[in-house]
Parts: sequence; C-alpha cells; structure tokens
Amino acid sequence: MKFRPLHDRVVIRRAEGDIKSKGGIIIPDNAKEKPQQGEVIAVGPGARDENGALVPLDVKAGDLILFGKWSGTEVKIDGEDLLIMKEADIMGVIDKSEAATEKTVAAKKAA
Repeated sequence: MKFRPLHDRVVIRRAEGDIKSKGGIIIPDNAKEKPQQGEVIAVGPGARDENGALVPLDVKAGDLILFGKWSGTEVKIDGEDLLIMKEADIMGVIDKSEAATEKTVAAKKAA
C-alpha cells in the first residue's frame, strides 16, 4: 500500500465479523454488525504539541486495537476497505497473545 497518513492519523483494516450467531444462525452481510476492532496498517509521524515538538503515536503497524462504533472515515485504497481515524479515537491495544488464547478457549467451548 502506498499511503502514508498525516499527523496523528492511523489507517486500520477492520477485523472480519462473525458469519454465524451464537445459536448457529448464518447472518447475511447486510444484517451483521461491523466489528469494533481491527489491525493498524499504517501510522502518521505524530501530533505537534504547543511548542511545535513532535509527539510520536502510541500505536504501531501490526497492533490489534479497539475503537468506537462510529469512529473514523471509511475509505477504499487499492480496492481494500479501510478506516482512517485519529489516535484519540482508539480506545486501546489488544495483546495478541491473549486474543489468540481467547479464540482457542471459545473454539473449545463451541465444540
């Protein structure tokens, strides 16, 4: 991808939503809710403080994050649907090792 966000903006690829409900019902694309987590694809250099010094961002490319339901602007870059938002719209970073163990536990419960 040849896109570099400016200032404190972040480019995010939204995580894939569940296709089935907990009860096993298949949910069509137009009815399912968009997930509120995603992977950081690119980050800007950072914001400027009152003195003009550059303040780097806390997130980096590859981080798995949580964001608000109505956060960001949806864009299409290289045929891929992405979100661009400010770092302030990000609620937190998910630890990937914990996320992997939670998926494993959920899969075992479902089986």
